[in-house]
Amino acid sequence: MNEAKIAAKRWWYIMPIVFITYSLAYLDRANFSFASAAGINEDLGVTKGISSLLGALFFLGYFFFQIPGAIYAERRSVKKLIFWSLIVWGGCASLTGVVSNIPMLAAIRFVLGVVEAAVMPAMLIYISNWFTKSERSRANTFLILGNPVTVLWMSVVSGYLIHAFGWREMFIIEGIPAVIWAFCWWVLVKDKPSQATWLSNEEKAALEAQLQKEQEGIKAVRNYGEAFRSRNVILLCIQYFAWSIGVYGFVLWLPSILRSGMEMGMVEAGWLSAGPYLAATVAMIVVSWLSDKMQNRKLFVWPLLLIGALAFLGSYLVGANHFWVSYGLLVVAGAAMYAPYGPFFAIIPEMLPRNVAGGAMALINSMGALGSFFGSWFVGYLNGATGTPAASYMFMAIALLVSVVLTLVVKPTPRQPHAQAA
Repeated sequence: MNEAKIAAKRWWYIMPIVFITYSLAYLDRANFSFASAAGINEDLGVTKGISSLLGALFFLGYFFFQIPGAIYAERRSVKKLIFWSLIVWGGCASLTGVVSNIPMLAAIRFVLGVVEAAVMPAMLIYISNWFTKSERSRANTFLILGNPVTVLWMSVVSGYLIHAFGWREMFIIEGIPAVIWAFCWWVLVKDKPSQATWLSNEEKAALEAQLQKEQEGIKAVRNYGEAFRSRNVILLCIQYFAWSIGVYGFVLWLPSILRSGMEMGMVEAGWLSAGPYLAATVAMIVVSWLSDKMQNRKLFVWPLLLIGALAFLGSYLVGANHFWVSYGLLVVAGAAMYAPYGPFFAIIPEMLPRNVAGGAMALINSMGALGSFFGSWFVGYLNGATGTPAASYMFMAIALLVSVVLTLVVKPTPRQPHAQAA
């Protein structure tokens, strides 16, 4: 079997589907930041404190339903789970455009979090079913690239849609693609290589043999309870919680932070908001390639998070009177926070056997959701209470420094060459 040929087939067939799906999920959670900057609060009578809570409610729903979704994806079907999730989250996203009161908006934001909760762990499980250890960081990165690339184009498109129509129409228009894509997903996706019609029997057997061989070197773990209590999983949960505080405090409030620093319209805020995500896209591709090349995951996580922390600290020290210097540092912070995602999510399936890795990734991601909830709420609160983003910069810098320390204390799991995973 020509390994280069089968590798190319998988990358060209699977990764565009994975990328588009996660892009649509991220579109429908990140566009709320533009509605916040464009007047949704004034139109619905939302105070600054309630606004930050509404922005964060998504992550509360996201937190509670990560693990059930991952267990279903691991034991039943990623294909079915994502199909129904696409339809429901697209519908909820469009419904945000017709809300008339705060309770309705709060309910939709929470439900949106619930239905999108399974997307990240399910897609990581899907990737682990199709890509080997030497490919996984890059594959994870192409999944997570849906995040900054979506915000990159969404920042520009949302700015124009709000300028031309309004925030309601923006939500309605941007929710529709997820529903349409659900049916494309159903036709295109197979859960495992053995079900694929575009691979020969020889190619399927060779790929599954390689994936099974990788499991043999991982220490057996009986069940989810044992995996969840392991030292490394606990440390990675806390690490990802702290990391996500910085990321989502940044994502949800960047347009508002920019508009508070300099007078500008929504179109200008959209273009400037795209800058950090363009840098992040380039950084993620380079870092994931190096991580797979060197097979050293931690080396491509903690130094970058440290750079992000220092960039936020720099923005704090520069102050509001030097807008362009502060903006440049925010571009660096955004790129540094996003770049380590691929290597980070390659750590877990290389540390735990397949029977529990998906659940562990869901637990870690759910703690990230909790950090996202806290970060997006508290950054919004600090911005409203102080009237400047300075305190937010310091808060996000401290959170990233905590994640750096926790990454450093994670130890590799001892490998057992003769152990066979359950």
